[in-house]
Amino acid sequence: MVISKTISDDNQGRLTGTQSIERALLLLREIAAHNRSGSRLLDLATRTSLQRPTVHRMLKCLAHEGMVQQDSETHRYFLGPMAFELGLTAAPRFNLREICHPAISRIAEATSDTVFLTQRSGLDSVCIDRREGTFPIKTFTLEVGVRRPLGVGTGSLAILASLPDDEVKNIISSNEPRLPEHGLNGTTLLSQVRKAQKLGYAVRETPTLAGVRSIGQALRNQSGVPFAALSISAISSRMADRRVQELSTILRNESRLVERQIANGMEIR
Repeated sequence: MVISKTISDDNQGRLTGTQSIERALLLLREIAAHNRSGSRLLDLATRTSLQRPTVHRMLKCLAHEGMVQQDSETHRYFLGPMAFELGLTAAPRFNLREICHPAISRIAEATSDTVFLTQRSGLDSVCIDRREGTFPIKTFTLEVGVRRPLGVGTGSLAILASLPDDEVKNIISSNEPRLPEHGLNGTTLLSQVRKAQKLGYAVRETPTLAGVRSIGQALRNQSGVPFAALSISAISSRMADRRVQELSTILRNESRLVERQIANGMEIR
């Protein structure tokens, strides 16, 4: 998979300070996107379109600062302890999870299914909370902290479908090289976006997990910009069309409650 936005070496092979920061962040995003299985040096060079010696030098520096760490047996790279510490420090300023937790708890209790909170992060989306329902068959289609291209995952699709059309097309074009590993391509994703726009919410079978269906509703800030989504996932037999309508109402009502909380002063800083 190749990230469409790459940063090329200048003619003399030297980097400005800005270029160095952009490359370091590009590497960190790629490592974060595959943090569960880890990334080889070759993987990172391929996905970022950077030269292997450049990637190696930057990884060595990031490791020294604790931002990444390398497994001594597999030689794969993972996020390091400093990344975790920075996340803990930043968390109090980004309280979306705290604001939405009562809502996802109510949804899980009302539906008995698994509920997810997904937030946009540039061209990607990140699952930041999950609540399990009481139904005995669980559908863990997404884990907290997992980063995926925007549009992959039903909550993520709901966010994408709520954006202006030009932005939708630009995002799909930028992410297209990354979509096949998630069972999608640009044409299919755009078709799903159009369906979600028509319905007012996203609903689809999970491409990489047979027998699972999900529904998602975007959350908008005070300016009307979609920035997150609530979604429900269940086995397909529990997601017949009639129940999808019921679930869409629950999601819409809870989404409006969250949006009103934000508008009344509980800002997403």
